Amino acid sequence: MIAHVPARHWGARILRDSYRGYGGYVIRNDRHSVYHAGDTAYFPGFREIAERLRPDIALLPIGAYSPASFRNVHTNPADATRAFLDLKARWMIPMHYGTFRLSHEPMEEPLQLLRTETKAAGIGDRLVVLEEGVTRFF
Repeated sequence: MIAHVPARHWGARILRDSYRGYGGYVIRNDRHSVYHAGDTAYFPGFREIAERLRPDIALLPIGAYSPASFRNVHTNPADATRAFLDLKARWMIPMHYGTFRLSHEPMEEPLQLLRTETKAAGIGDRLVVLEEGVTRFF
C-alpha cells in the first residue's frame, strides 16, 4: 500500500505556479511501513499520519530553515524532532541537509542540532544517520 499524505509546503517554481498539493508518502506492507515526509514544515498533520498509518520509520527533513521565514515550508531540527514524536515512529532518518547550501545555516549545523534535540528528548538512540551508499537493514 502506498498512501499520499499531506505536507506543509508549496510547489511554486515560477511566479504563477503555486500550491499544487505537494505531500509525502507512507509505504506499507503487512509488517513494516516507511514515511517519507518530502519537503514540509511542521504541522499538526503528523499526529493524524501516526494515527491512521503508523509508520515504523520516518524520513524527515532537517535543513533549509534559515532565515526563519523559510520555516513556513521547512522544518528545523527541533521541528523534525517534534514531528518524529508526533509520528510515534520507531526510527528517524534525517534528510534534506548537507548536500549543498539550501539556505543560510552552516552546512554542518542541521545534523549537529538534530543530535542535540533528539538526545534532549530522550530519543537519540532512535536517530539513524545514513551514509551515502551504505545500506541499513531495520
